[in-house]
Amino acid sequence: MPVVAAFVVPHPPLAVPGVGHGREKDIAQTVAAYDEVARRIAELAPDTLVISSPHTASYLDYLHIAPGSAARGDFRDFGDRADGSEVSYDERFVSELCRAAADAGIPAGTRGEKDPALDWGVLVPLHFIQARYQAFDVVRMGLAGFSPLDHYRLGRLVQQVAARLGRRVVYVASGDLSHKLSAEGPYGFAPDGPVFDEALCEALAAGDFLRLLTMDPGLCERAAECGLRSFQTMAGALDGTPLRTELLSHEAPFGVGYGVAAFTPEGPEGSDPSRRYEGAYLAWHANLLERTRAAEDPYVRLARASLEHCVRTGQRLPLPTDLPAELSERRAGAFVSIKKDGRLRGCIGTIAPTRASLAEEIVANAVSAGLHDPRFSPVREEELAELVYDVDVLGEPEAVEDRSELDPGRYGVIVSTPDGRRGLLLPALDGVDTVEEQLRIAARKGGISLAEKGVRLERFEVVRHL
Repeated sequence: MPVVAAFVVPHPPLAVPGVGHGREKDIAQTVAAYDEVARRIAELAPDTLVISSPHTASYLDYLHIAPGSAARGDFRDFGDRADGSEVSYDERFVSELCRAAADAGIPAGTRGEKDPALDWGVLVPLHFIQARYQAFDVVRMGLAGFSPLDHYRLGRLVQQVAARLGRRVVYVASGDLSHKLSAEGPYGFAPDGPVFDEALCEALAAGDFLRLLTMDPGLCERAAECGLRSFQTMAGALDGTPLRTELLSHEAPFGVGYGVAAFTPEGPEGSDPSRRYEGAYLAWHANLLERTRAAEDPYVRLARASLEHCVRTGQRLPLPTDLPAELSERRAGAFVSIKKDGRLRGCIGTIAPTRASLAEEIVANAVSAGLHDPRFSPVREEELAELVYDVDVLGEPEAVEDRSELDPGRYGVIVSTPDGRRGLLLPALDGVDTVEEQLRIAARKGGISLAEKGVRLERFEVVRHL
């Protein structure tokens, strides 16, 4: 079998004694599980170690595979220059993987490398593995803003290339779990943090890869997870393979979830059709989109129709004649947000009304969100069926004298300066849990420092239509 084992591992640098200076004892379960992973890898003696890391170069629309013949790195960013690793890359494997991705229509390859040094998402696993075994080459991959299925498909290409080249491969999926498990932790606490960790650990222990592919993106965002896409890619590398699955450890003493899991093939690749998850995922995804569209209210249906009409015809949608009075007769500012696979695909809006009716505001802003948001490429016609829309209708902004008057779950915020710079953030956004975080993001969007003189704060309420 081409992939002889796969492992989920975290990457806390303090697991390395030169970084931890004794604090590694506080994650003794993780260190012990890592030692067991390293022992098993040494016993398997793979030719190639494929490692996916959230901290390797990542792009929204391109999956980076590290180029070159070799790379090294150390923990100097964590105060430890003495510890690090050097590896040789499996150049033929990389070349074949890039070719397979191109043939499959997956944007992946070796372009776009900004820093060739090994990142800590790779260095931490190597610290343990190389202590026991060094006779392997490495393939290092980042993650992308792709769907879960695209990450799974890339993992499946790893499996296919390994078979084609006759490589014995171990797949190492590097990634932490939730970063919001404790108020005392560096990222604070969110109620969805423990929910995410429990769900993910259950999926890993059971080998339930469909659950990995279908986890709620909102939950993942609120939990500030790190490694899910890495784990989804690993799942693809085990496509169709009967497995023995083990959750070796899970702990979170510093407010970040560290999980270690092992997946051992118990039969040839392809011999277990029940573990081929693409069809199941596509059926689940189609059902989700169908239910989402069926539940859309008139505000959201108008936003969808506006963008779809413009993309397909190049023309603005004529206003329907059967709109509710609150759309055709009311004036208000509105934001249209578009998501694809749970990730933002565009968002444009107006704080105050600029057109004759709320309906016209939504039509214009839906087109702008899909085609003119400078953060994203314009929506293509083949994407339209995958898009999910929100419409936020804004209430009148009101001045805020004290930050205690803000609440990121209830109020949006506007940060402005006397010279006309202004940044806005909507309320109730996944992952924005504190006033400080809300203000920081809004100020950054307006190119504003909150320490500037004359900074003005306003709050507003919205009615969100889904």
